[in-house]
Amino acid sequence: MADGGTTAAWRPMRPDDLAIVAAIADRVHLDHPEDPAVFADRLALFPAGCLVVEADCGALGYCISHPGIVGQPPPLDTVLGRIDGADCLYIHDLCLLPEARGRGLAAAIARLLEEVARAHGFGCIALTAVNDSDGFWQSQGFEAHPCSKLASYGAASYRLKRLG
Repeated sequence: MADGGTTAAWRPMRPDDLAIVAAIADRVHLDHPEDPAVFADRLALFPAGCLVVEADCGALGYCISHPGIVGQPPPLDTVLGRIDGADCLYIHDLCLLPEARGRGLAAAIARLLEEVARAHGFGCIALTAVNDSDGFWQSQGFEAHPCSKLASYGAASYRLKRLG
């Protein structure tokens, strides 16, 4: 993806990325803070679903996903350890710095996560949309899905995309 002569690409997250991931989260998700241990937990739980978008200037954002259960999003700021009975890929967090937006990076990771879900035998992807992101997720084929477990997310909607 080119923008202003700088190419950005998604790559697997590494343990040495966790400090910058936490710093990006602290900068972007003011209303949804999480302990850095949560990011380490998700990377250990499902490395295939944890990615960083990087450009010549450094990390521009990250995406964390892991196996989940439809209709049961984990509460924010919670270490999971493991997930039993997973039936979907759950997008825990897609976080881009303001300077990374408008470059097609979010759409690119949505497509990449479809590949990850299929490769791990999941027929759907779920997420909890926050920060007025419903329109974006709808444009990516995610439909509103009933869910009563969103208390820790504040103003949010649960969304699901079935993979064909």
